[in-house]
Amino acid sequence: MERLATISSVIQRVTRSLCYIGMFLLIPMMLLTAGDVIGRAVWSKPIPGTVELSSYMLEVFILLGIAYTQQVKGHVRVSMLVSRLPERAGGIMDVFTTLLSIFIIAILAWQGWVVGIEERTVSDMLRVPQLPFRLLVSVAACFLCLELLIDLVGSVGKLIRR
Repeated sequence: MERLATISSVIQRVTRSLCYIGMFLLIPMMLLTAGDVIGRAVWSKPIPGTVELSSYMLEVFILLGIAYTQQVKGHVRVSMLVSRLPERAGGIMDVFTTLLSIFIIAILAWQGWVVGIEERTVSDMLRVPQLPFRLLVSVAACFLCLELLIDLVGSVGKLIRR
């Protein structure tokens, strides 16, 4: 059990670090967008590639933060039905939905890898390769799966203890 807690702690630390990396990209994205708006308004000269770079930074921000959002239970959750069920039935529903989520996200990780590894295109304006951004989908899905596995162990543990 101690080993499981250690593994869980390491996964959560890495997930948190990835989220911090994603959050750090908000600063250059904000400065780039502000510079583009000022350049467009004052000198009628926008910064070339701003929309493209901002979309890449936003993609990284979202993908690196998705597992952390699961870690802090920040995803949307409809508890209208589950809150009216007995505690054990609610726990069973938690296990079921977590298993279903793991299945769906595992397919996303797998297909993200398949699509990403075959990617050879570059962006239109700045000629940025698409490969790292496509593979990031797979990496983000893998970390989300790990966070879901941690939740699954916790949910099963609650069911067993009851």
